[in-house]
Amino acid sequence: MPSPAESAPLPQAAAFFDVDNTIIRGASSFHLARALYQRRFFGTRDLVRFGLIQAKYLLFGESRTQIEVVRSKALSLIAGRSVAEITAVGEEVYDTVLELRIFPGTKRLLDEHVAAGDQVWLVTATPVEIGALIARRLGATGCLGTVADHAEGFYTGRLVGDLMHGEAKAASVRELAERENIDLGASYAYGDSLNDLPMMRSVGHPCPINPDVRLRRHAKEIGWPIREFRGRGQRVAGRGVKTASWAGAAWVAGLVLRAAQRRIRGR
Repeated sequence: MPSPAESAPLPQAAAFFDVDNTIIRGASSFHLARALYQRRFFGTRDLVRFGLIQAKYLLFGESRTQIEVVRSKALSLIAGRSVAEITAVGEEVYDTVLELRIFPGTKRLLDEHVAAGDQVWLVTATPVEIGALIARRLGATGCLGTVADHAEGFYTGRLVGDLMHGEAKAASVRELAERENIDLGASYAYGDSLNDLPMMRSVGHPCPINPDVRLRRHAKEIGWPIREFRGRGQRVAGRGVKTASWAGAAWVAGLVLRAAQRRIRGR
């Protein structure tokens, strides 16, 4: 009869993926916000704010301040709304927008991990309901995301725990590894910014994908491999990001102009 040590399952490798600009081009929360705006969840001023944040994100990468602004605003906007309602909007946003913005190279890499029998987890500041939806559609194991408090199926406007960002990502990955018997030394982590650094340092095989300037510099200094899926080389990628940023800014400016014209006509 085998001893308990002999019968215990062996630790398993896993792959941890950031979402925004690692799997999906741009900020997924912006596209969710735009869909909610179209359903009159909030007004033009709020969408303009999200649009400007999106343009800044594409041009300069994410920052803690930016994430906090989006988080606090998003929580206030969904307070009183049902979880089912937000999830249904998320399903539509994925089918009509996000699926078209997935980097094929990242998708191939994720599929390779699935085929190898690794657990695959998305680790994102995106609300866990939306992150879990993306994980299901991609065939991943699950999602570690930001948890918005809800009672009896309706959001309260408060957060449960920390925003899934920076050190919180690393802590959640370690907790998951303990719970799921994951060997972090044999595992992989992929992200695009320095905010993903704690998560990537938690595993034996860190690899930046589409890294911003600061993460790219750090990865080169310590010899990490880098994956670039935004285009043929950094010059093309950078040009595409700047073009997208100005296009986003122009779209926001158009919204402001149309809103102003409606107010003038209303008078």
